[in-house]
Amino acid sequence: MNLNTDLLQKKFGKNLVLKEDLSKYSWFNLGGPADIFFRPENKEQLKKFLNTIKEKNYNINILGAGSNTLIRDAGVKGVVIKLGSKFSNIELLERDTIEVGASTLDRKISDFAKKNSISGMEFLSCIPGSIGGGITMNSGCYGSDISEILSSVKIIDDQGKEKEIRNDEIKFFYRGTNIPKNYIILSAVLKGTTSSKKLIEEKEKKLIEMKKKSQPSQIKTGGSTFKNNNDKKAWTLIKESGCDKFSIGDAKISEKHCNFFVNNGKAKTSDIEKLINKVKKEVQSKTGIDLELEIKIIGDEK
Repeated sequence: MNLNTDLLQKKFGKNLVLKEDLSKYSWFNLGGPADIFFRPENKEQLKKFLNTIKEKNYNINILGAGSNTLIRDAGVKGVVIKLGSKFSNIELLERDTIEVGASTLDRKISDFAKKNSISGMEFLSCIPGSIGGGITMNSGCYGSDISEILSSVKIIDDQGKEKEIRNDEIKFFYRGTNIPKNYIILSAVLKGTTSSKKLIEEKEKKLIEMKKKSQPSQIKTGGSTFKNNNDKKAWTLIKESGCDKFSIGDAKISEKHCNFFVNNGKAKTSDIEKLINKVKKEVQSKTGIDLELEIKIIGDEK
């Protein structure tokens, strides 16, 4: 490493950890260490850190709630930044508008919106992640997605420069946006519509029930593995291609929803990745459709 890590450690103290085990930050409970793991105290410290390392061309990964991230066994060479609880504030700006920190959990946002009689954010109660990652991948479910409620987003780039981007400056598409990879989301302004708490509660309850019936819970998984295809849902393609019973080691496919891949106990990331590739190959062979990953894989293979 061409930057003195002792100096970094001295400069950022307890907020910077060398060779931090990343498995504890992943819903799969998998992954090796990060060379440099940084959890900033605030925006100023994040800026200071980015300015300190900017000449070194480090590969920078941002880790959110870890709900849709698969971290490789060899870990991550370079930097992993995790925006923790210091970036999870929620503030009511107007009757139908809130500002949220990037690491705020989607579920907390839906709860806050319900409490303040704001509709349009009920779908967030079913998304197991934080809003920063949700914006980057335009998360959604049951006919709604982030693009419909996002007014603007504040970012910091890898050079430490801040910027605000409006919704109409972002190109949204299915499970993605054109927000550059070197932008770190700091916060977002979300806008819904005012409604009655009763109606919001009913809508949210209905969505949560739908989720409970169709998706596994209390297991080591990363949510939907593949994006839906234009013509067919990913789980349908997996099932129809006869892949729903596939397993490699302790990496298995959920019996409840075959687009959910599971660490059944002692799986390695390599097992999950092999299983992903096996399913991809089989679906391609049977249907001609090349499944695209929805979960993000980070880290080094060796």
